[in-house]
Amino acid sequence: MELPFNQYGYDPYGISKKHLGFFMTVLSRLYKHYFSVTAYGTEHIPKRGRVMLVGNHSGGVAIDGAMLITSMFMELDPPRLAQGMVEKFIPQMPFVSDWASRMGQFTGLPEHAVQLLEDDRMLMVFPEGARGTAKLYKERNSLVRFGTGFMRLAMQTKTPIVPLSFIGAGEILPTVANLYTLGRLMGVPYIPVTKYLVPVPLPSPCQIHFGEPLFFEGDGTEVDELIEENVEQVKMRIATLLQRGLDLRQEDGHGPSPEQVKAANQEHAAKTAGEGA
Repeated sequence: MELPFNQYGYDPYGISKKHLGFFMTVLSRLYKHYFSVTAYGTEHIPKRGRVMLVGNHSGGVAIDGAMLITSMFMELDPPRLAQGMVEKFIPQMPFVSDWASRMGQFTGLPEHAVQLLEDDRMLMVFPEGARGTAKLYKERNSLVRFGTGFMRLAMQTKTPIVPLSFIGAGEILPTVANLYTLGRLMGVPYIPVTKYLVPVPLPSPCQIHFGEPLFFEGDGTEVDELIEENVEQVKMRIATLLQRGLDLRQEDGHGPSPEQVKAANQEHAAKTAGEGA
Protein backbone atom coordinates (compact mmCIF):
# COMPACT_ATOMS: atom_id res chain seq x y z
CA MET A 1 0.00 0.00 0.00
CA GLU A 2 1.50 3.29 -1.12
CA LEU A 3 0.90 5.64 1.82
CA PRO A 4 3.47 8.21 3.05
CA PHE A 5 3.86 7.03 6.64
CA ASN A 6 6.29 9.04 8.76
CA GLN A 7 8.81 7.62 11.24
CA TYR A 8 6.05 7.29 13.83
CA GLY A 9 3.81 5.25 11.57
CA TYR A 10 1.26 7.95 10.68
CA ASP A 11 0.39 9.55 7.36
CA PRO A 12 -0.76 13.19 6.85
CA TYR A 13 -4.41 12.15 7.33
CA GLY A 14 -3.79 10.52 10.71
CA ILE A 15 -3.88 6.98 9.37
CA SER A 16 -2.00 4.64 11.68
CA LYS A 17 0.10 1.93 10.05
CA LYS A 18 -0.22 -0.21 13.19
CA HIS A 19 -3.99 0.18 13.47
CA LEU A 20 -4.44 -0.28 9.73
CA GLY A 21 -2.62 -3.60 9.88
CA PHE A 22 -4.70 -4.78 12.83
CA PHE A 23 -8.07 -3.76 11.42
CA MET A 24 -7.29 -5.17 7.98
CA THR A 25 -6.32 -8.49 9.53
CA VAL A 26 -9.71 -8.69 11.25
CA LEU A 27 -11.68 -7.37 8.28
CA SER A 28 -9.94 -9.67 5.80
CA ARG A 29 -11.08 -12.70 7.77
CA LEU A 30 -14.65 -11.44 7.79
CA TYR A 31 -14.33 -10.66 4.09
CA LYS A 32 -13.12 -14.13 3.13
CA HIS A 33 -14.65 -16.48 5.67
CA TYR A 34 -17.76 -14.88 7.18
CA PHE A 35 -19.34 -12.74 4.48
CA SER A 36 -17.64 -14.64 1.62
CA VAL A 37 -17.30 -11.49 -0.47
CA THR A 38 -16.59 -11.86 -4.18
CA ALA A 39 -15.53 -8.86 -6.27
CA TYR A 40 -16.07 -8.57 -10.02
CA GLY A 41 -14.76 -5.95 -12.43
CA THR A 42 -11.83 -4.79 -10.31
CA GLU A 43 -9.91 -4.23 -13.55
CA HIS A 44 -11.97 -1.05 -13.95
CA ILE A 45 -10.37 0.50 -10.85
CA PRO A 46 -7.25 2.63 -11.52
CA LYS A 47 -4.14 1.28 -9.82
CA ARG A 48 -3.02 4.82 -9.00
CA GLY A 49 -4.36 8.34 -9.11
CA ARG A 50 -7.53 9.97 -7.89
CA VAL A 51 -10.73 7.99 -8.21
CA MET A 52 -14.19 8.02 -6.64
CA LEU A 53 -16.00 4.76 -5.85
CA VAL A 54 -19.76 5.39 -5.86
CA GLY A 55 -22.26 2.71 -4.88
CA ASN A 56 -25.56 1.71 -3.32
CA HIS A 57 -26.00 1.47 0.45
CA SER A 58 -28.04 -0.92 2.62
CA GLY A 59 -27.86 -3.24 5.59
CA GLY A 60 -28.85 -1.29 8.70
CA VAL A 61 -25.24 -0.41 9.47
CA ALA A 62 -22.37 0.33 7.11
CA ILE A 63 -20.99 -3.20 6.79
CA ASP A 64 -20.94 -2.73 3.02
CA GLY A 65 -18.57 0.22 3.48
CA ALA A 66 -16.21 -1.84 5.64
CA MET A 67 -16.22 -4.67 3.10
CA LEU A 68 -15.62 -2.24 0.22
CA ILE A 69 -12.57 -0.87 2.04
CA THR A 70 -11.36 -4.43 2.57
CA SER A 71 -11.97 -5.28 -1.07
CA MET A 72 -9.61 -2.53 -2.20
CA PHE A 73 -7.00 -3.96 0.14
CA MET A 74 -7.54 -7.60 -0.83
CA GLU A 75 -8.28 -7.44 -4.55
CA LEU A 76 -5.95 -4.73 -5.91
CA ASP A 77 -2.22 -4.98 -6.57
CA PRO A 78 -0.87 -2.81 -5.11
CA PRO A 79 -3.59 -2.46 -2.46
CA ARG A 80 -5.35 0.90 -2.14
CA LEU A 81 -7.09 2.50 0.80
CA ALA A 82 -10.63 3.72 0.18
CA GLN A 83 -11.39 6.73 2.36
CA GLY A 84 -14.77 8.31 2.92
CA MET A 85 -16.67 11.01 4.79
CA VAL A 86 -18.55 9.21 7.56
CA GLU A 87 -21.79 10.28 9.23
CA LYS A 88 -21.46 13.04 11.85
CA PHE A 89 -22.48 10.76 14.73
CA ILE A 90 -19.56 8.36 14.18
CA PRO A 91 -17.03 10.37 16.28
CA GLN A 92 -19.37 9.95 19.27
CA MET A 93 -19.04 6.16 19.16
CA PRO A 94 -15.86 5.10 21.06
CA PHE A 95 -14.68 1.98 19.21
CA VAL A 96 -16.11 2.94 15.83
CA SER A 97 -14.63 6.44 16.10
CA ASP A 98 -11.14 5.04 16.68
CA TRP A 99 -11.55 2.57 13.83
CA ALA A 100 -12.75 5.28 11.46
CA SER A 101 -10.00 7.81 12.18
CA ARG A 102 -7.14 5.30 12.13
CA MET A 103 -8.45 3.85 8.86
CA GLY A 104 -8.59 7.26 7.21
CA GLN A 105 -12.37 7.68 7.32
CA PHE A 106 -13.18 11.27 8.19
CA THR A 107 -15.90 13.77 8.99
CA GLY A 108 -15.69 17.42 8.17
CA LEU A 109 -15.99 19.91 5.35
CA PRO A 110 -16.06 19.12 1.62
CA GLU A 111 -12.69 20.87 1.42
CA HIS A 112 -11.19 17.85 3.14
CA ALA A 113 -12.48 15.58 0.39
CA VAL A 114 -11.13 17.98 -2.25
CA GLN A 115 -7.68 17.82 -0.66
CA LEU A 116 -7.82 14.03 -0.54
CA LEU A 117 -8.59 13.78 -4.25
CA GLU A 118 -5.97 16.38 -5.14
CA ASP A 119 -3.54 14.11 -3.32
CA ASP A 120 -4.56 11.39 -5.82
CA ARG A 121 -6.27 9.18 -3.27
CA MET A 122 -9.37 6.99 -3.45
CA LEU A 123 -12.65 8.40 -2.15
CA MET A 124 -15.57 6.12 -1.27
CA VAL A 125 -19.07 7.60 -1.56
CA PHE A 126 -22.55 6.25 -0.83
CA PRO A 127 -24.85 9.02 -2.15
CA GLU A 128 -27.91 7.51 -0.44
CA GLY A 129 -26.33 8.18 2.96
CA ALA A 130 -28.27 7.08 6.03
CA ARG A 131 -31.37 6.82 3.83
CA GLY A 132 -29.65 3.86 2.21
CA THR A 133 -28.69 1.94 5.32
CA ALA A 134 -32.20 2.57 6.69
CA LYS A 135 -33.78 0.45 3.93
CA LEU A 136 -35.90 -2.39 5.23
CA TYR A 137 -35.16 -5.96 4.21
CA LYS A 138 -37.86 -5.89 1.53
CA GLU A 139 -36.29 -2.71 0.09
CA ARG A 140 -32.68 -3.90 0.27
CA ASN A 141 -32.09 -4.01 -3.49
CA SER A 142 -33.79 -0.71 -4.30
CA LEU A 143 -32.23 2.72 -4.71
CA VAL A 144 -33.41 5.84 -2.90
CA ARG A 145 -32.61 9.49 -3.55
CA PHE A 146 -28.96 10.30 -4.29
CA GLY A 147 -27.27 13.38 -2.89
CA THR A 148 -25.56 15.58 -5.49
CA GLY A 149 -22.47 16.76 -3.63
CA PHE A 150 -20.30 13.92 -4.91
CA MET A 151 -20.91 14.96 -8.52
CA ARG A 152 -19.85 18.57 -7.95
CA LEU A 153 -16.77 17.24 -6.16
CA ALA A 154 -15.89 14.85 -9.00
CA MET A 155 -16.30 17.57 -11.62
CA GLN A 156 -14.35 20.14 -9.61
CA THR A 157 -11.38 17.80 -9.14
CA LYS A 158 -11.59 16.06 -12.56
CA THR A 159 -12.00 12.72 -10.82
CA PRO A 160 -13.28 9.59 -12.62
CA ILE A 161 -16.23 7.83 -10.98
CA VAL A 162 -16.23 4.04 -10.76
CA PRO A 163 -19.84 2.91 -10.18
CA LEU A 164 -20.45 -0.22 -8.12
CA SER A 165 -23.25 -2.34 -6.80
CA PHE A 166 -23.00 -4.12 -3.45
CA ILE A 167 -25.29 -7.13 -3.18
CA GLY A 168 -25.96 -8.95 0.09
CA ALA A 169 -25.60 -6.21 2.70
CA GLY A 170 -29.35 -6.07 3.21
CA GLU A 171 -29.31 -9.75 4.17
CA ILE A 172 -26.52 -9.35 6.73
CA LEU A 173 -28.79 -7.38 9.03
CA PRO A 174 -32.35 -7.99 7.77
CA THR A 175 -34.16 -4.93 9.11
CA VAL A 176 -37.94 -5.05 9.55
CA ALA A 177 -38.30 -1.63 11.19
CA ASN A 178 -36.29 1.40 12.31
CA LEU A 179 -36.72 3.18 15.64
CA TYR A 180 -36.06 6.82 14.76
CA THR A 181 -37.08 8.42 18.05
CA LEU A 182 -34.92 6.06 20.09
CA GLY A 183 -32.10 6.60 17.64
CA ARG A 184 -32.18 10.38 18.09
CA LEU A 185 -32.12 9.94 21.85
CA MET A 186 -28.98 7.82 21.46
CA GLY A 187 -27.34 10.25 19.04
CA VAL A 188 -27.75 8.16 15.88
CA PRO A 189 -30.22 8.46 12.97
CA TYR A 190 -32.14 5.30 13.92
CA ILE A 191 -31.95 1.91 15.62
CA PRO A 192 -32.52 -1.03 13.24
CA VAL A 193 -34.90 -3.75 14.41
CA THR A 194 -34.59 -7.34 13.17
CA LYS A 195 -36.78 -10.42 13.56
CA TYR A 196 -34.36 -11.93 16.06
CA LEU A 197 -33.67 -10.61 19.55
CA VAL A 198 -29.98 -9.70 19.20
CA PRO A 199 -29.16 -8.00 15.87
CA VAL A 200 -25.93 -9.86 15.14
CA PRO A 201 -24.77 -9.61 11.50
CA LEU A 202 -25.55 -12.84 9.64
CA PRO A 203 -22.95 -14.63 7.45
CA SER A 204 -24.61 -13.73 4.17
CA PRO A 205 -22.49 -14.10 1.00
CA CYS A 206 -21.91 -10.75 -0.72
CA GLN A 207 -20.88 -9.66 -4.19
CA ILE A 208 -19.44 -6.37 -5.42
CA HIS A 209 -19.75 -5.49 -9.11
CA PHE A 210 -17.59 -2.63 -10.41
CA GLY A 211 -18.39 -0.88 -13.68
CA GLU A 212 -16.29 1.08 -16.13
CA PRO A 213 -15.18 4.57 -15.04
CA LEU A 214 -17.44 7.51 -15.84
CA PHE A 215 -16.07 10.96 -16.68
CA PHE A 216 -17.96 14.24 -16.46
CA GLU A 217 -16.87 17.59 -17.87
CA GLY A 218 -17.24 20.84 -15.98
CA ASP A 219 -15.91 22.50 -12.84
CA GLY A 220 -18.67 21.67 -10.36
CA THR A 221 -20.29 25.12 -10.44
CA GLU A 222 -22.91 24.16 -13.03
CA VAL A 223 -26.64 24.69 -12.50
CA ASP A 224 -28.50 22.16 -10.39
CA GLU A 225 -30.34 20.72 -13.40
CA LEU A 226 -27.10 19.65 -15.11
CA ILE A 227 -25.66 18.23 -11.91
CA GLU A 228 -28.83 16.25 -11.30
CA GLU A 229 -28.72 14.86 -14.85
CA ASN A 230 -25.16 13.65 -14.26
CA VAL A 231 -26.13 12.14 -10.91
CA GLU A 232 -29.00 10.32 -12.61
CA GLN A 233 -26.52 8.81 -15.10
CA VAL A 234 -24.48 7.41 -12.23
CA LYS A 235 -27.59 6.16 -10.46
CA MET A 236 -28.84 4.39 -13.58
CA ARG A 237 -25.46 2.76 -14.09
CA ILE A 238 -25.48 1.50 -10.51
CA ALA A 239 -29.04 0.24 -11.02
CA THR A 240 -27.87 -1.69 -14.09
CA LEU A 241 -24.97 -3.25 -12.19
CA LEU A 242 -27.30 -4.10 -9.33
CA GLN A 243 -29.91 -5.75 -11.52
CA ARG A 244 -27.32 -7.65 -13.53
CA GLY A 245 -25.73 -8.95 -10.34
CA LEU A 246 -29.10 -10.02 -8.97
CA ASP A 247 -29.94 -11.79 -12.22
CA LEU A 248 -26.68 -13.71 -12.04
CA ARG A 249 -26.92 -14.60 -8.39
CA GLN A 250 -27.48 -18.29 -7.87
CA GLU A 251 -30.54 -19.50 -6.00
CA ASP A 252 -28.46 -21.13 -3.26
CA GLY A 253 -27.17 -17.72 -2.19
CA HIS A 254 -23.73 -17.87 -3.79
CA GLY A 255 -22.54 -15.41 -6.37
CA PRO A 256 -22.15 -16.00 -10.10
CA SER A 257 -19.05 -17.55 -11.56
CA PRO A 258 -16.50 -15.31 -13.31
CA GLU A 259 -17.57 -16.91 -16.60
CA GLN A 260 -21.18 -15.88 -15.99
CA VAL A 261 -20.17 -12.31 -15.21
CA LYS A 262 -17.94 -12.11 -18.28
CA ALA A 263 -20.72 -13.41 -20.52
CA ALA A 264 -23.22 -10.96 -19.05
CA ASN A 265 -20.81 -8.06 -19.52
CA GLN A 266 -20.18 -9.04 -23.14
CA GLU A 267 -23.93 -9.28 -23.77
CA HIS A 268 -24.48 -5.85 -22.22
CA ALA A 269 -21.64 -4.33 -24.26
CA ALA A 270 -23.04 -5.80 -27.48
CA LYS A 271 -26.53 -4.52 -26.66
CA THR A 272 -25.20 -1.04 -25.89
CA ALA A 273 -23.22 -0.96 -29.14
CA GLY A 274 -26.32 -2.03 -31.08
CA GLU A 275 -28.43 0.71 -29.52
CA GLY A 276 -25.81 3.31 -30.40
CA ALA A 277 -25.59 2.22 -34.05
